[in-house]
Amino acid sequence: MDPRGLRLFVFFPILFASVQLCEISAGNSDRIRSLNTELLKVAEDASEEPNPSVYLALRLSNDHNLQKESQYLQRLKDTFQPNASTSLAPVRYHEHPSTGQMALYLLALRAACHDMEALEGRQLVTQLKLHLNKEKAQIGHKDTGHPITNYYQYSLGVLALCVHRKKIDEHVIRKLLHAEERGRFVLHNKHSVDTEAMGGLAFACLEQATFYKPELVANLSQAVQRVKRKILQAKTAEGAFGNVDSSPLATQFLIATGMNPECPEAVATLIRSLERGDFQNALIKSQLLPALHGKSYLDVARMVCQAETGGLNFVTSSPRLEPPAGSRPSIRVELLVKQPPLRVLLYRHVVRVPLGSSLLDVLKIAEKLNTPKRFTFETQKTLSGPLLTAVMGVKPREGERKYWKVLRAPNTALEQGIADYIPQNEETILFKFSPW
Repeated sequence: MDPRGLRLFVFFPILFASVQLCEISAGNSDRIRSLNTELLKVAEDASEEPNPSVYLALRLSNDHNLQKESQYLQRLKDTFQPNASTSLAPVRYHEHPSTGQMALYLLALRAACHDMEALEGRQLVTQLKLHLNKEKAQIGHKDTGHPITNYYQYSLGVLALCVHRKKIDEHVIRKLLHAEERGRFVLHNKHSVDTEAMGGLAFACLEQATFYKPELVANLSQAVQRVKRKILQAKTAEGAFGNVDSSPLATQFLIATGMNPECPEAVATLIRSLERGDFQNALIKSQLLPALHGKSYLDVARMVCQAETGGLNFVTSSPRLEPPAGSRPSIRVELLVKQPPLRVLLYRHVVRVPLGSSLLDVLKIAEKLNTPKRFTFETQKTLSGPLLTAVMGVKPREGERKYWKVLRAPNTALEQGIADYIPQNEETILFKFSPW
């Protein structure tokens, strides 16, 4: 797609059938458009690396600002294909994108109707296939190992190739099927609903493809039904699937596979969470917007691009000005760092921060304090934001399956990332170096 030209993206019933069984009430349109505006502002923020998940959400929306979306697509190309880019803008990119990052980029290109049969497209498909084969090899022949990344990214890679109608090595598919059947879709030893949902979307896509033997298709169909049962069983009293952050993707999966009876309550729960401000992470918001339009990532496979004929141009409102940090009241947050098994106390200090600061903000302020023992931490960029990888110089050795578990003392694990969680006054945040 020429980023200088504006194009209109529409849906036609081709490639994969859509289960249009989740109608969204028109009464929610203002809140959904507000979310659309928030994601457009994310796309406009040149200080942040572009996120293909945000582009996907904007393309699956019913409201568009075609110029801004074209500009964002060009930034994605500059990031993931810098050698092929004609842009003169400075490029910041991952030299070795992960399986999940590469998969999201391929989904974004499908949303832009990019020609994957051209040389650059074929190279990207080959690169993702190599990623998946390396993930499969890491699991091992006896399925006792783990992917290089995780089964969420593995599933995302399978989904991206399927949406592009690329045949996938049957061994790659069977590794994913086996992991789902054996209950290995977990994160930090806890059942992961968003991994189930991403795996389920991959299975649902493969089930509708025409490349595979009837036996494998039957296995895929059974896996879709198992995933659906697990997700519905994970429904909380508040109506979330697993937790607030896993609900948007879980709802996408249920929309894609038919959720008519559950749809009104699921959407109402998402809207309530949105109104409360529960969704802080751009990745989660980008998974939420398609669900609120009654769509899923499978709908990307049905998109057909045509030249624009109308004046479709969704305009963002003026940004809301936040008060400067110095004018906000401050709160006290205690940081407590322990290293099991001997429960060694590595750090303990109360940090004063502006009200509304994220946990990441707290850590940055703590790092600047002149204390007897200086606080240090390291993070790694992931699909869902910065991941805490080291605290006080302690991090997993190569091959060691440990991570820094973050809890609200005494023992409530945080469901949000460090960039999204907002500590309260007099709260104690506990960091424990734990196995997983």
